[in-house]
Amino acid sequence: MADYIKLGDLDLYRMAVELSREAWPTYEGLNWQDKKIMGDQFIESIDSVGANIAEGYGRYHYKDRIKFYYNARGSLSESKHWGLFSYERGKINKAKFYSLLNKQQALHKKLNSYISSCYNYKQ
Repeated sequence: MADYIKLGDLDLYRMAVELSREAWPTYEGLNWQDKKIMGDQFIESIDSVGANIAEGYGRYHYKDRIKFYYNARGSLSESKHWGLFSYERGKINKAKFYSLLNKQQALHKKLNSYISSCYNYKQ
């Protein structure tokens, strides 16, 4: 029998948590109006990535899990959108933008691989 991997030990989930941790100070630094215009959607989409990975991981059937991983991927794409707008509107600097973007791209690649492996193993 294969060893069970705890959610907190899953690289994919840890990457999502790290992304959320890095994004939070950016959100906190926004004024009220900027939070309402784009900040709330920015942080909610980033936090949703990890939440959907966690929910999918807790599901039994592989198709049910994959549905949540697709939701995570959609939220990740949305977070890239809001990160770009934050940068273009001068709310985050270039270094922070690229730091977040690099983490988002690495997570996107890992998430795609994880979805493929779920299809391949159907477990």
